[in-house]
Parts: sequence; structure tokens; C-alpha cells
Amino acid sequence: MKSTGIVRKIDGLGRVVLPIELRRTLDIAESDALEIFVDNSTIVLKKYQPACIFCDNARDIKVYKGKNICPNCLKELAE
Repeated sequence: MKSTGIVRKIDGLGRVVLPIELRRTLDIAESDALEIFVDNSTIVLKKYQPACIFCDNARDIKVYKGKNICPNCLKELAE
């Protein structure tokens, strides 16, 4: 894991602010959902993407290298 050197405190409601630089770099907008994972004592936040990254279709999604892709787009990529 790569350290950013950024330290933030958790407020009284358990919230933490993600710096704008990170949100821009990771393409995280104000209303985007984040998935929360725990790995031993590490908390990992990941942008939640339940639909195809190309067409936003949410049916029969396949995961390829951590990305969600629908069968139609997967077929187009294979051509």
C-alpha cells in the first residue's frame, strides 16, 4: 500500500474528510458510494461500482481485473 502522508482526524460523528486531491485522482464525486473493506487492522475504501464500467448495465456483471463488465461489452472487447 502506498502512503500519501495525509493525516485526518475523525469527527464526533465518525466522519473523515477525503482530500479533494485524492477524490480527483480516484474519480470520486460528492455523491459516490464507497465500499468499506477490513484487512486485519487496515480499513480500505473503494469506489462502489455495481454496474458495467462502460455502459452502466447492471445485469449479469462479470468482474475482470477488479472491474465490472457486462457480457455485451466483454464481447465487444474480445472482437
